[in-house]
Amino acid sequence: MRYALYFAPPPGDPLTLAAQSWLGRDAFTGDAVEPIVPHGFTCEEFRSLTCEPRRYGFHATLVAPFRLRANLTEADLSDAADAFAEQVPPFTVPGLTIAQIGSFFALIPNDAGRVSALASAAVDHFDGSRAPLTEAEITRHKPDLLSERQRLYLHRHGYPYVKDEFRFHMTLTGPVEAQATPRIEAALQAHFGPLLSRPVEVSAVALFAEPEPGAYFAVHSVHRLSAAEARKYG
Repeated sequence: MRYALYFAPPPGDPLTLAAQSWLGRDAFTGDAVEPIVPHGFTCEEFRSLTCEPRRYGFHATLVAPFRLRANLTEADLSDAADAFAEQVPPFTVPGLTIAQIGSFFALIPNDAGRVSALASAAVDHFDGSRAPLTEAEITRHKPDLLSERQRLYLHRHGYPYVKDEFRFHMTLTGPVEAQATPRIEAALQAHFGPLLSRPVEVSAVALFAEPEPGAYFAVHSVHRLSAAEARKYG
């Protein structure tokens, strides 16, 4: 069993519904959703392009997937999530942008300051809940290809892309070959474009769970942010 702390808009939010029809899955219920098939793609081709993000569910990573420390229970983890959420005030992200990050596409915030601070604070808070990485887990991150700072973060926090290496994003595709890029960009703009200027309310964080290696991640519990705005965090 692995867990992760993600941001995910609530069920019924227009962005959530759009992402579910794009990915073909509802991470809150675990149910399949009738997917769209954008013009110019076969069903099989499009399902392949969205296979990886479909497994993880629509989200932005705050704390990357981890195994629970041996002396802790799932209830302990839920309590830790409650304690974290109680320290953080809700806030708003003023809109999103479709971006290509390496070879995949994602939604990124127009202003990432507060979500980056949220992720940094979450990594620190949950370090005590995370089991140390095994040698095999370290190897899967290809440490020889990481920068010195990324290797430090991998060993210290269990993931290389945290703190100043972090980039808040909500993944929508797996790797896209160059010849398919214009079609994917057009399809993303057609599907998500009307929603991009809407503010995104960050009012809760969610624990996701992966029951076994390779299984779909699904929402385990939602934890509402509840601190007063004046309280500092991070």
